[in-house]
Amino acid sequence: MNSPEMTDNPTDRHGGQTVVDILMSHGVRHIFTLCGGHISPILVAAKESGIRVIDVRDEASSVFAADAVSRLSQTTGVAVVTSGPGLTNTITAVKNSQLAQSPIILIGGATATVLKNKGSLQDIDQLALLKPHIKWSATVRYVNELKSKLEAAFAAAQSGVPGPVFLEIPVDLLYPEQMVREWYKTTSGTKSRGLQDTLFNSYLRWHLKRLFSKGRQSSKTITFDAGFAPPSPGKLHRVATLLNKAERPVMLVGSQAMLSAAKAPAIQEAIRSMGIPTYLSGMARGLLAEDDHFYFRHKRKLALKESDLVILAGVPCDFRLNYGRHIPRSASLVSINRSRHDLRKNRRPDLGIPADPAEAILSLAEMSDGNQNREGWINTLRQRDNERRNEIESQAAIDTGLINPLNLCREINLHLDNNSILVADGGDFVATASYIIQPRSPLSWLDPGVFGTLGVGGGFALGAKLCHPEAEVWILYGDGAAGFSLAEFDTFVRHNLPVIAVVGNDAGWSQIAREQVEMLGDEVGTALAYTNYHKVAEGYGGVGLSVQSSAELPNVLKRAKATVREGKPVLVNALIGKTDFRKGSISM
Repeated sequence: MNSPEMTDNPTDRHGGQTVVDILMSHGVRHIFTLCGGHISPILVAAKESGIRVIDVRDEASSVFAADAVSRLSQTTGVAVVTSGPGLTNTITAVKNSQLAQSPIILIGGATATVLKNKGSLQDIDQLALLKPHIKWSATVRYVNELKSKLEAAFAAAQSGVPGPVFLEIPVDLLYPEQMVREWYKTTSGTKSRGLQDTLFNSYLRWHLKRLFSKGRQSSKTITFDAGFAPPSPGKLHRVATLLNKAERPVMLVGSQAMLSAAKAPAIQEAIRSMGIPTYLSGMARGLLAEDDHFYFRHKRKLALKESDLVILAGVPCDFRLNYGRHIPRSASLVSINRSRHDLRKNRRPDLGIPADPAEAILSLAEMSDGNQNREGWINTLRQRDNERRNEIESQAAIDTGLINPLNLCREINLHLDNNSILVADGGDFVATASYIIQPRSPLSWLDPGVFGTLGVGGGFALGAKLCHPEAEVWILYGDGAAGFSLAEFDTFVRHNLPVIAVVGNDAGWSQIAREQVEMLGDEVGTALAYTNYHKVAEGYGGVGLSVQSSAELPNVLKRAKATVREGKPVLVNALIGKTDFRKGSISM
C-alpha cells in the first residue's frame, strides 16, 4: 500500500488525532520524531493541536530527548518513530532509558494490519525486538483500542520502577477511514473477476468493519501495580536506631531519589537535619551545594571502607561500588530501592527497604534524633575532600602542550550560570569533568546512567532546553562521543534552541587508549584526529569557536555564553592535551 496524501477536510477525524488527544490529556507538550509515512497523521495532528513536534536527525536522539523530558519535567517523554529501521535505530537509547529507569513512551508505526507478515515495506516483528528492553508493549488492533492502550502505556511507564514502554500502531489505524477504504479498494466499484476476488473483497470488507467498529472494545482490562509500598515505619525505626548509634555513617543518593523534582528541597533539608555525610551520583548531583557541610565529592571509596553504617538511597551494588565490596562487612548496610532486584543486587543488605528513596529519606528525617556529634568524622572526610581538591588544582596547572583538560573543566565551572543544566556525553573528558564541575541545583546534571552510553548529548540537550528554555544548557562532549549526535546542531538551529557544546578534543578515545596501550602495546582503533568540530557546527548553521590555549579560554567561553543569549547554538572546539589524571580508573 502506498501512503496516501493527508485529507484537506479538517473535520475528517483520524486515529492520529485520537493519539494526540490522549497525549494532551497527560500534559505532553513535545514529541520527538524523525518523519515517516507510517506516522505522519500523528505528527500533523500534534502540530494542529499545539504539541510541538521536534524532528531530529537520528531516531536515537528522539528517545534520548524524551528521556531528558521525563527526568526534568516529571511527565512521560514521548518519541514517535516510523517502522522498521526507524524503530531499530532507537534500541540503544531505549535500553539506556530502561537501565536509567526513565519513564518514556515509544510509539512506533507499523505496516497495515492486512499486510502483517506478508513482506511489506519495513515489516518486522517489532515487539519481539523490543521485549528485552522495555517494561510493557502492545499492538493496537483496531481504532477503538487506541485510547485504552495509550492510557495503559502511560500507566506502565510510570508505575513501580519507571521505564520505557512501546506501543505499535499500524498505519491503517491512523489515517481517515474513508482514505483507508480507498486504500483497500473496497469502495472503488471494481467488479470481482471470480470466486477468489469475491472472497478476498469480502474479507477486506469484514476486516475494515472490524478496524473501525465503534462498538468494539478491548476485552482485557489493563492494570498496573505501583510495585512498591510506602516505606515500612518499623524498618525506618530500625534505620533511625542504627543512625543514632552510628559514629561514621555515609549515605549515597542516586538518580532514583530524584524521580520527583518537587521533593528536592525537602530532601536537602532532611539530609542536613540528620547530619549524614552524603555522596551524590547521577541525577542527584546538585542536590547539595558545593559548600554544604554534609556534602562530599572525593575519596568516597575510603569513606565507605571506614564507615560503620552505609545507607544506599536508590543506588545498587553494581560495578560503581565494586559489586558491594567497597562496603566493609563490619558496617551495617541499609538499601532503599524501588526495585526489589536492585535492593539485593550482588550483596544482601542488613536491612532492605523496598520503597521510594525520596519518601524514605523524608520519613527517616522525622524519626531521627537530629544532627549527632560527628564532627570528628566529618572533619576527617572534609580534610580528605580538600586535599583532593588541592591535588586537582595542582594538576590543572600542569603544562600539557595544549589546554590541560582539568583546567578546561575548571574554567567551565567558573563560567556556569546558576540556572545552568549540564549534559554529559563522553568518556575520559566527561569523567574528569565530574570531579571538577559542580551542578548548580538539583536535576541540573544529565548523564546516561549505568549503561555508560555515548551519543546522549544532542537528544538530552534538546529535551533539557525545551523543558527549561530559560536555562543555560551545556553539552560536555568528548571528541569521540561528539561524532554520535553532532548532526543535532541542525535540529538546534531549525528549532531555535540555543545551547553551548564544548568538545574536549584530544584526538582519541583516551579512556580506552590509556589502558589498551599499556596492557597490549597498541593504540589500534583508539586514535582520532584533531577534527574541526566547530566547522561542522557552522555547516549546520550554528556558531563555531576554536581554542587551543588556556589563556584564550575565558574569553572564548564568554563569547559562547553571549552567542546563546543572542539565540544561536554554539560549539567550542577545545584542543586538550593528554594527562594521567584518570589512570587506572576504567570500570567493567
